[in-house]
This record gives sequence, C-alpha cells and structure tokens, in this order.
Amino acid sequence: MMDIKLVLTDIDGVWTDGGMFYDNKDNEWKKFNTSDSAGVLFLRKLNIPLGIITGEDTEIVRRRAEKLKIEYLFMGVRNKLKVAKSLCDKLNLDLTKDVAYIGDDINDIPLLKEVRISAAPDSAPVYVKKIAKWNLEKSGGEGVFREFVEKILEKYGLLDSLINEYLEIFKYS
Repeated sequence: MMDIKLVLTDIDGVWTDGGMFYDNKDNEWKKFNTSDSAGVLFLRKLNIPLGIITGEDTEIVRRRAEKLKIEYLFMGVRNKLKVAKSLCDKLNLDLTKDVAYIGDDINDIPLLKEVRISAAPDSAPVYVKKIAKWNLEKSGGEGVFREFVEKILEKYGLLDSLINEYLEIFKYS
C-alpha cells in the first residue's frame, strides 16, 4: 500500500542544474529536463499531489509549474520546513509519515530530516547526501525528479504496472 500522500520538491539543483543564465537585458533563463514531467504524470495518475518549495521567486518556475499543472507552488521561501508543515496541516497529513521530499542544499536539510522519504541528487553536497535517506544516481537537471518518483513507485510495487498501463495506451495510438 502506498504510504506517500504528498510529494514535495525543490527546483534549483533538482529540476535544473542550478545554473542561472542572464542576457544583456537582465532576463533570466533556466533549463529544465523534460524527463521530469513523466514523474509529474506518474504522480497525477496515482492522485498524489505535488508541491514545489523553492527559495527562488521567478516567473520561469511559475510558468513551469503552471504548464505541468503542479498543485502547490511556494516561492521565495526561507523556511521550507515551516511551509511543508503548514501545507500538511491544511491537507490533514503527517509530515513524518505521508510526505516524500527531494532537495539538494543547506536550506533543504531541516525538511529532509523530517519527511518519511528524503532524497538528494548526485550533485548535492556530501553533507546533504548524509542526511537524505536516498542518494540518487542522477544529478540536478538530468531527470533526477523522475528518478525520485520512479524509486518511490518501485518501493511500493507500483512502477511496473504503471509503465505497462502507459504502454497499452501507446500501443493503440
């Protein structure tokens, strides 16, 4: 039985490689890996909501969240643990039993320590990896969010059936 009822994620260093690009008009650019959108689709198929909690406050992240129809978006956050606890209270969830989180840096550590399943990308600093329950193979910006979701589904024996379901859909397209 699937115990995870909410998945939370950081953005920079998880969905992106952490790089920020600026043009000569101060427009900011970030590169997202489209592979991560499959993780969003898998969660949606299982009716597991997804929330982004990020220290950055950018239109780019807002647009990505809107495009993928991500249920919860918290930007410009200093205390990610406090925001996660507040969301869990609103949804009547237990942070320590019902939530999975992936983050990659110092500001993610308090939340990584509290959730049921915590993960860090390969590109995270060693001190973050020591705290995360799972150290993933991919780095930020390389599809690590999808890897995280697939590992959760695999843990609960749901990945193979979900993949087979998608294969059936594409078989008759």
